[in-house]
Amino acid sequence: MSKLIRKSKKGFTLIELMIVVAIIGILAAIAIPNFLRFQLKSKSSEGKVNIAAIRTAEESYLAEFGQYVAAVAIPTTGIPGPTKAFFDTPTAGADFDQLGWAPEGNVFFQYGVGVGSPSSYAISAAADIDDNGTNQGWGYVKPANDLTTPATPVHAECAATGVGPAQTTVNTVGPCSSVSGQSEF
Repeated sequence: MSKLIRKSKKGFTLIELMIVVAIIGILAAIAIPNFLRFQLKSKSSEGKVNIAAIRTAEESYLAEFGQYVAAVAIPTTGIPGPTKAFFDTPTAGADFDQLGWAPEGNVFFQYGVGVGSPSSYAISAAADIDDNGTNQGWGYVKPANDLTTPATPVHAECAATGVGPAQTTVNTVGPCSSVSGQSEF
């Protein structure tokens, strides 16, 4: 009869459960910042991809019509933050609409194209996707063939002299300065 009264000792103690919860908490503390950083990097890649698409559209337009198209900064509501903004085209037949380019859906970046001499243009994109008050800028600069009038980028983060930390790289999509791009994350 004493065997029937004896209780089973199977199960977990409170200390074992607390250790498991502590381990899960430590793993979460390591994983969440990495996850947020990867999210910012993926949002940042939108700017590079869309600038490359705008560059292709500009070169196609030049081949067909013999000139580049300037485009005002869109979205017109301002530089987007950590949430996507509606990409509006203010005038039909002008700017990006004339160029034949539009992103799919809403965007994290504000895009613009500045045209200098007939053979130069600068594409720039700006956003504050990490909401820290510092804009992230991506750009592309095609210098003038005759080195006369360079194109001025629409966004102040980018320079007419090129992209990259030294802002001297041309004909390449890249961060507008040393504080833009993946170095920010």
